[in-house]
Amino acid sequence: MKFIRCAIAFLGVLSACFAGSDIEKLRKEAEQGNADAQINLGDAYRKGDGVLVDSVEAVKWYRKAAEQGHAEAQRDLGWAYQVGNGVPKDLEVGMMWFRKAADQGNAKAQMFLGIAYSIGDGVPQDRAEGLKWYHKAADQGYAPAQFKLGGLYAIGLGVPKDFEESVKWFRKAAEQGITSAQYCIGSMYHRGEGVLKNLVEAHAWANIAAIEGDERIRELRDAIEKEMTKEQIAEATKRAKEILATIKK
Repeated sequence: MKFIRCAIAFLGVLSACFAGSDIEKLRKEAEQGNADAQINLGDAYRKGDGVLVDSVEAVKWYRKAAEQGHAEAQRDLGWAYQVGNGVPKDLEVGMMWFRKAADQGNAKAQMFLGIAYSIGDGVPQDRAEGLKWYHKAADQGYAPAQFKLGGLYAIGLGVPKDFEESVKWFRKAAEQGITSAQYCIGSMYHRGEGVLKNLVEAHAWANIAAIEGDERIRELRDAIEKEMTKEQIAEATKRAKEILATIKK
């Protein structure tokens, strides 16, 4: 259950709505051994797109694609075993499929392995191994892994505390639109952790985070604002617009 709570926020696959004729075309391609069609058919059965939801049928098609070496299918099959959806729950088998996908460079599977090793779910707890997989995912530009690394370096969990390294990874995640990372960057500029204290940058990042954030983020922005002159606030507002124009959606 620990793994499920930690990982579910990071699992996402593309959704498609299929008409009946599209499903039959997809099924024909899947039956002919097309791995992409097999995983798409598995997704359709998992989500009920054009067919009734059928987790067992979804797993059947994921497995066919996974056995052909399709990394996304291997990841999704690993997830099915991890949570017991369409197959009996089996953490060991789930980890096996996650590792196959991760070894092929699937960033989400690498993230899942990082979580699993960090908390010891399905594998012996090994924070160093978990950190390795977080880095592999983060180095590919996977924003959730970048945010996770920022947090680990900020608190020194499994690594020496390093605010500069923390800022580096929070910034990468923030630039991809991760609201919590934007909040953390603003907070670190406000406190001068890992960077020189800079109220303009702090307010700019907190202001960006506040667009989709909660009351806690708005409270940070307002607290920073109380320390600023009108000229600094105007500069920070301009800076926030500049940053927003570069953020990846």
